Amino acid sequence: MTEASAPLIDVDPRLLEVLVCPVTRGPLEYDRAKGELISRAAKLAYPIRDGVPIMLPEEARELEG
Repeated sequence: MTEASAPLIDVDPRLLEVLVCPVTRGPLEYDRAKGELISRAAKLAYPIRDGVPIMLPEEARELEG
């Protein structure tokens, strides 16, 4: 599935309170349009597949900038 066709998934806000970036241990932001959890500190975007966050650095997309 491409980013353009990624389904809009709602993430439980309580999940965002407990999940952290595995690289920096910092907070994550949810990008609903792309279906990703964003770590600004690590400049990585972790995908959400079938409603499950994939918190593996090797599966993350590098953010530009």
